[in-house]
Amino acid sequence: IQLHPLVCKGFNADFDGDQMAVHLPLSAAAQKEAHDLMQASKNLLKPADGSPILHIEQDIVLGCYYLTYEKPGVTSDTPVPVAGIEEALMGLEAGSLKIQTLVKTVFRGERLTTTVGRLIFNSIFPEDFEFQNDVMTKKKLTTVMGRVFAQYGADVTAEVADELKRVGFSYATFAGISTGMDDYIDLEGLDSLIEEGEKKASAISDQYDQGLITDEERYRLTVNAWREVDENAQNKLVDAYQGVDTGISIAMISGARGSISQIKQVSGMKGMVVDAVGREVELPIRNNYKKGLTPIEYFVDTRGSRKGLIDTALRTADSGYLTRRMVDVAQDVFTVEEDAFDPGLLMNRADTEELGMNFGVRISGRFAAEDVKVDGKTVVKEGDLITEEIANTIDASNVNDVRIKSVLTTTNLRGISPKSYGLDLATGDVVKPFQPVGVIAAQSVGEPGTQLTMRTKHTAGAALSDDVTQGLPRVEELLEARAPKSQAFLSEAEGVVAIWEDGNNYVIQVTPTGARIETVKLEKRKPQMKSGSDVLAGDVFASDKDGDRPLVATFDAIVEFHGDEATLTAHNSNPVKYEVPGFKVLTVADGDKVKAGDRLTNGSLNLHDLMRLSGIEATQRYIINEILGMFAQQGVDLADQHLEIIVRQMFSRVQIEDSGDSLFVTGDIVSKAAVVEENAKLVAEGKEPIEFTQLLLGIAKVSTWSDSFLSAASFQDTTRVLINAATSGRIDNLYGLKENVIIGRKIPVGTGVLAEEVALED
Repeated sequence: IQLHPLVCKGFNADFDGDQMAVHLPLSAAAQKEAHDLMQASKNLLKPADGSPILHIEQDIVLGCYYLTYEKPGVTSDTPVPVAGIEEALMGLEAGSLKIQTLVKTVFRGERLTTTVGRLIFNSIFPEDFEFQNDVMTKKKLTTVMGRVFAQYGADVTAEVADELKRVGFSYATFAGISTGMDDYIDLEGLDSLIEEGEKKASAISDQYDQGLITDEERYRLTVNAWREVDENAQNKLVDAYQGVDTGISIAMISGARGSISQIKQVSGMKGMVVDAVGREVELPIRNNYKKGLTPIEYFVDTRGSRKGLIDTALRTADSGYLTRRMVDVAQDVFTVEEDAFDPGLLMNRADTEELGMNFGVRISGRFAAEDVKVDGKTVVKEGDLITEEIANTIDASNVNDVRIKSVLTTTNLRGISPKSYGLDLATGDVVKPFQPVGVIAAQSVGEPGTQLTMRTKHTAGAALSDDVTQGLPRVEELLEARAPKSQAFLSEAEGVVAIWEDGNNYVIQVTPTGARIETVKLEKRKPQMKSGSDVLAGDVFASDKDGDRPLVATFDAIVEFHGDEATLTAHNSNPVKYEVPGFKVLTVADGDKVKAGDRLTNGSLNLHDLMRLSGIEATQRYIINEILGMFAQQGVDLADQHLEIIVRQMFSRVQIEDSGDSLFVTGDIVSKAAVVEENAKLVAEGKEPIEFTQLLLGIAKVSTWSDSFLSAASFQDTTRVLINAATSGRIDNLYGLKENVIIGRKIPVGTGVLAEEVALED
């Protein structure tokens, strides 16, 4: 059995011995479902971000690039006149023309100066498609296929992709590209770059010997100096390879295989490497693989290589487990038919650009929660779809905030209304009811997890250093709502900042705005209470020994005595002091005004503190932006709505403070939906409603506190869950996918729902 090369990416398959099972759909309904929904040609878009999943890679890119590039020594400035593509092909067969020969001809009624190869390449596209008179790199091919999809839809795209595969493979073979040692050009001027690096490193070492800089600074400056040498060498190589025509330059420039940083290791210098814990080694590898490494260089390099292999193995397991937890937490989230009130979530341009994302792309495909005006003209009304065109108009304007309907703000209790979700990225249409958007979200966030690095970045070598967790561990830390490793300090109050140094630490003091602090001279009066006591307005806090000349508090306060003075600080006016370690970077300056929840230093925020100080929406936005930022660093695109669903689940549980007239028990952790539904019943019957507090839980905890005991038992802690369910007589309403699969019912999504409706009508 053969597998089509274009679907390999979707299946994550490669040709190194992978095996695949063949499943036979038996019943007529199963066959129809396989044909209508599961066929590869019906799934051309990636649900994670809506981009085409027809990944045109490697051989196909190589063939198409060879077909369309201009070959030095073959593509001359004077075009050969030919009557049309037929004559060009005859010339090619006869040997009078080459693939890269420039010709002047007519193609599909258009006069052109192009190469023979580009005529062949363009003949695979529909008649009315614009002639592509460009070199086809991997990036360009993806853009062209995206345009084909937008213009002609899925069926034509599938046909064109097949033709592209045929042309790509046959001309990659025809090109006969191979590589040898001579393809890797020796970089001119490398020695002088290395010499420059050595001078800088030695100057830094001298400064350290003279006591001008600390060991930590010496390490950082040395690493930066060598990193600069490394980058300069790479930039020089890019220019050098643009001018040559070898197998390896074709493979790299086309995007078929190999990157400049890999080639730099063969023909430039291996450069900076890391040690076993991921710290950059001060000793760069000055040789390349073509020359060979010295024994010491080889030894230094092995540590980083070994770490890389171990990390990859660990990452796969960690990423898989994270995906499992996300699927579990979101498996009962579907779209529903009815629309509900949705105040909307604010999308901010500055935040988006800071993440390295495009503002237009981020709001495209979502529904507006309020009218959006550009230059006084309404471009989209509340409740309407922000199309790609409208999104581009908004992006080009000076509109900085757009409020969109969101999964996080919808008032639906169970399920999500289609407008709050936006477009179904896999089809490009508005999402249908009863789609398992929760599972799709979990898989979309989990799938690129393996690409995320496993590193904890060490900014400095000392034990005091500020470890910033990044990559996969950081995503996990956020989704499990754990206290981060190097926390930022947050302001507990709104007020004015004062900063001073105390030994090796900073002290940040925030004095609340509107703080009432009065200092009074005692003038030989005696305090009538201990320092730090509470006083009420009208209380005497100091007087003569006979009780004469009393000092009376004019407001409720805390009184403190220092020598001949008394200080009255009104309640809620106490300055808050933070002792900050010296290695932290402060993000505020003396005299700055801050609000409660503003960060005072660098580091990751503690989600529970952020929620307490800044509220739920700020916390949700922080989690989403942090994770999107992690993915963006690795070049992974991810649509917001997937993360919104996972984050919504983190905020989906509440703790019962007072059970009112319900059957719930005070202290229970239950889903917010169940409590709100129960409260509606209680209020309707004139009974006492339930009082509860909103919780923020990590995804594993949320799964454990699931409304469905079947789902919770199949996740973790099976015995505990089942014993609790049995002793409290729990009922499982079978809302989610998992509990239905466990007892062998049809799942309540997609064709599962429609089939039941049809059966009921029959």
